[in-house]
Amino acid sequence: MPKEVEIKFRIADLKALSEALRGAGFRRITPPTHEMNSLYDLPGQKLRKRGELLRLRKYGEKWVLTHKSKGKSGRYKVRTELETCVENGEQMDAILRALGFAPTFRYEKFRAEWSDGVGHAVLDETPIGIFGELEGPARWIDRTARSLNIAPSDYITQTYADLFFTWKRATRSPASEMTFRAIPRKRQLTGYTLPRDRR
Repeated sequence: MPKEVEIKFRIADLKALSEALRGAGFRRITPPTHEMNSLYDLPGQKLRKRGELLRLRKYGEKWVLTHKSKGKSGRYKVRTELETCVENGEQMDAILRALGFAPTFRYEKFRAEWSDGVGHAVLDETPIGIFGELEGPARWIDRTARSLNIAPSDYITQTYADLFFTWKRATRSPASEMTFRAIPRKRQLTGYTLPRDRR
């Protein structure tokens, strides 16, 4: 089964990081592209309680359905991931609802994808800040992070849902989803402290 190994990190200067990626041999695969994600669950939040995730994503005009198993969070976030492209996202939503699933959380961002031929880096502009992700072999993640001046202490293994609820508690925001409409512009990039996730 395919394993996803990744870390997130906060980005203070998006332009500088983009230049650093080019200097490290990365090329940009996609420009910043709008992405909307919907998480689905069964009544009683059965998937969440098992640590699983079922997501329908629209990236530009492309729809992707993803299932992730319960992850292991240590130095990296490690999960089994299965995904497939979907021709019609609205119909996929209708199928999921017919099977008893319902949307439970939405999060939105503008994502740019980069690759060096071994692993992938993505730059995400979200309503709660700018984050990057490195996904690939563990040694590649550490080597790439060092080249980008990202320290192991900066690694984040939380999901975007986790990050949103951390931000929500810190800012006392009434928002119930991580979308640009739900979070007014004046609050979008509010600074806040993320807890160190060293489980």
